[in-house]
Amino acid sequence: MFQRASLTSIAAVLGVVAVLNAPASAQVSNESGPPADPADVETIDAIMAAVYDVISGPAGQQRDWDRMRSLFIPGARLIPMGRDSTGAWRPRVQTLEQWIAGADRMFQRAGFFERELYRVAERYGNIVHLFSTYDSKRTADGEPFARGINSFQLSYDGTRWWVVTIYWQGESADYPIPAKYLPRR
Repeated sequence: MFQRASLTSIAAVLGVVAVLNAPASAQVSNESGPPADPADVETIDAIMAAVYDVISGPAGQQRDWDRMRSLFIPGARLIPMGRDSTGAWRPRVQTLEQWIAGADRMFQRAGFFERELYRVAERYGNIVHLFSTYDSKRTADGEPFARGINSFQLSYDGTRWWVVTIYWQGESADYPIPAKYLPRR
């Protein structure tokens, strides 16, 4: 019994060591998903521009969902923060595919253009956290109908950037966007 437990423990430790020592690109590969355009993922600015670009367009325009998929690691999450039926603030955790299904229905009915207004970034090694202040419009040159902050978590695998999570909350009377997250005038 002692030997079996020891062998099982050794196997478990070796499995963890193998995962931790695997090349970063192997850990975040998107082999089952569409390949990314290298220009979309070579820099933080590029991947941020690609995310905002791919979701923006007039009503009825089919978005390039394969391009969207190519920006995200497998298992990525999109998490809007909003009020539930009781009025309590709650995150709604969605897979990329769940988010795409809902967004696709909405984008068929209404135009949606989102742009980044300002960004605050923090980086440690190969991880980045961004507070990306946005506004949303129904037409490219229209008036904003909403603003908020997208909290992006990005990962760099040595060759490209990946979106890990987007967690966001729209601005409200209860939560106006603080000046430190708005463009300097």
